[in-house]
Amino acid sequence: MTHQDPTPAVRCAGLRQHFGDTVAVDDLDLDVYPGETFGLLGPNGAGKTTTIRMITTLLPAPTGAVSVFGVDVAHRRTSVRRLIGYVPQQLSADATLTGRENVALFARLYDVPRRQRRERVAEVLASVDLAEVADRPAKTYSGGMVRRLELAQALVSAPKLLVLDEPTVGLDPVARDGVWARIEQIQRDTGMTVLMTTHLMQEADQRCDRVALMHRGRIRALGTPAELRGTLGEDATLDDVFRAYTGDRLAENSGAMRDVRAARRTARRVS
Repeated sequence: MTHQDPTPAVRCAGLRQHFGDTVAVDDLDLDVYPGETFGLLGPNGAGKTTTIRMITTLLPAPTGAVSVFGVDVAHRRTSVRRLIGYVPQQLSADATLTGRENVALFARLYDVPRRQRRERVAEVLASVDLAEVADRPAKTYSGGMVRRLELAQALVSAPKLLVLDEPTVGLDPVARDGVWARIEQIQRDTGMTVLMTTHLMQEADQRCDRVALMHRGRIRALGTPAELRGTLGEDATLDDVFRAYTGDRLAENSGAMRDVRAARRTARRVS
């Protein structure tokens, strides 16, 4: 992780969002440093995905401010989108298209210059180890391959910020490690910043430079995984930290996690 750049990769200041009488994000202040992998953790309903949607310009923020590398999200949405690659929870690859066609579609959506598209598509497919199967329909891919294809879609615009919402839920450990190997290699090569959500505390502990624990729309704890574990004692895990700061058990979130897994069943059934 490097963050000598004084401009945060992401800055949220006084961010607030509500849906009817429900406050989803409550006066949130947060900085993500350039080059780091930052985990936004918390139980379902904590406000994580709402925060992600405001950062990625998908949801306007009625109160507060959000910027990405100093670019104001409210007033320069198109400019912000050019800085971001986004991998949502839901499957975003079209099963009827080939891997190459899927990535080429995103190259057009991200407004990659026409003369660069063919080369850029080939580069990102190779970077996620899909070059040899690029001309096969996505419906023939395994779950791990589909997730790497979605990663290629997000990377085709060479983003400075990669946003991952539950990037590996539903994947087996081998596929999960494969996805992370590609992300971390690209991060080393480019200095890309990663902002992620996950319910997998071991994944957050292993992959994140810093994490923030959200509960009921607010940040309850912020620091490195080691710092947060240290607040509870030598043998504490990040699961223990989660329970201590949110009052919830991860098992209580299984219903919403099943919803995410359901979105991945198609990818997991194919091989």
